[in-house]
Amino acid sequence: MIRVCSVADVAKGEVVQVTVDGTEIALVHADDDKFYAVYDECSHAAVALSEGEVEGCTLECWLHGSRFDLRTGEPTGLPATEPVPVYAVEIRDGDVYIDLNPSNGVTT
Repeated sequence: MIRVCSVADVAKGEVVQVTVDGTEIALVHADDDKFYAVYDECSHAAVALSEGEVEGCTLECWLHGSRFDLRTGEPTGLPATEPVPVYAVEIRDGDVYIDLNPSNGVTT
C-alpha cells in the first residue's frame, strides 16, 4: 500500500487525479463516504476519468457519457464495453493508501 494523500484532500462527491509510481489514478470520495480508486483512463476513449462526474458509486466519462462502477470497474452504460482497473483503497490515520495491484484483475 502506498500513501497518496490525506482524507481531507478529497471532498465527498469529488474525484482527483493522483499519480502513484507512474500510474495515473482517479481517486473518488463517493457519496457512500468510501474512497475508490480506478485507472484514470476511459476504456472507450483515451480521456481522463478524473475529469468526470461522480454519482453514487459510479464515475462518468465526460467525453461520451460512459459510467463505470467504482467497486468493480465495469461499465454501466455505452459506449464503453470494457472494464477499467480498480485498486484497493485503505484509510489509515486520516491518510489514503492505494494498492497498485488491480483488485478486479484488469490490467492496462
